Amino acid sequence: MTVAGRFERIALIGFGLIGGSIARAARLQGVAGEIVTTARSEKTRARVAELGIVDRVLASNAEAVKDADLVILCIPVGACGPVAEEIAPHLKPGAIISDVGSVKGAIVRDMAPHLPANVHFVPAHPVAGTENSGPDSGFAELFINRWCILTPPDGVDADAIDRLRAFWAALGAKVEIMTPDHHDRVLAITSHLPHLIAYTIVGTADELAQVTESEVIKFSAGGFRDFTRIAASDPTMWRDIFLSNKDAVLDMLGTFTEDLSKLTRAIRRGDGEALFDHFTRTRAIRRGIVDIGQDSAAADFGRPLPQIKKS
Repeated sequence: MTVAGRFERIALIGFGLIGGSIARAARLQGVAGEIVTTARSEKTRARVAELGIVDRVLASNAEAVKDADLVILCIPVGACGPVAEEIAPHLKPGAIISDVGSVKGAIVRDMAPHLPANVHFVPAHPVAGTENSGPDSGFAELFINRWCILTPPDGVDADAIDRLRAFWAALGAKVEIMTPDHHDRVLAITSHLPHLIAYTIVGTADELAQVTESEVIKFSAGGFRDFTRIAASDPTMWRDIFLSNKDAVLDMLGTFTEDLSKLTRAIRRGDGEALFDHFTRTRAIRRGIVDIGQDSAAADFGRPLPQIKKS
C-alpha cells in the first residue's frame, strides 16, 4: 500500500527547528524511505547523528541531494540562492525542490534561475515555529493544524504540486496555494511586522533597564514577556527576512505608523470612545484566531500555572 505524500529519498539542507521537525514527522508518518540531511559544523553533524532521526548526515549539500526525490532547503532565505546554484548540477531529474522560507518572492528570484528545467520547483512556507533553534529543537507535532503555504511559479507541473501538498498534509499541516507576491504581503502583516515590533519593544526596554537597575525586566508583565519570546527568534533568519521582503514590510509599517498616530491622538485628547472602539475590534480578531483553532483559549495561552502548596 502506497502512503500518500511518500518520497523514497528526502534530502534536508539544514537541520534546525524546521528541518528537524520535518525529519521527525516524516519518519513518524512513514512518508520517507530514507532521510539525508546536511549540517555546516562538525559538532552539529555529530549531534544529529547521535539523535538517530535521519539515515545519513553529511557535510556536502551536493552529495546529499544525489538521487533525492524531494529536496527541502531548511536554511535562512539569504542562503537559498547560493545553495541552489551549488546543488543544481547534482539534482535527480524529476525531483521536487522546495524550501521553508518565510519570504517567497525573493526565494523564487534567487533560486529559480539556477535550477535545471528537468526538476520541479515548488517553494513552501510552513507557518509554524518556536523561538528555539538547533538540532534538538524540532518535534514531530510542530505542523499539526498549522498552515503550509505553497507558492509554485507559473508552469510548474500540477502533479508535483499535488505530491508536495500530500506530503505536508501527511505531516499534519493544512495546505494553501497562493502567488509568491501575495504570500509576502500577507506574511508582512501577520508575521514580519509583529516580529519587527517585538524586536523594537524589547530593545527599548533593555535600554531603559540599564538606567533603572533592571526593574523594567524584573517587573515585566505578561504582554512584555510574550514580546520577548518573539524577539528571541533566530537573528540570522529574521535579518534575511526583513531584507528580502523589505517592500511589503515597509508598506505595512507605514500603515501601522498611521494607525499608531491615531491612537496617540486619542490618548492625548482623552478620546475614550475611540480607544474603546479600537480595542473592541482587535479583541474580535483574537476570538477569530481561537475559533479556527490557531491558538488556545486557555488562560495565559495554555501555559501551565504554578500550584499553591498546601501547608
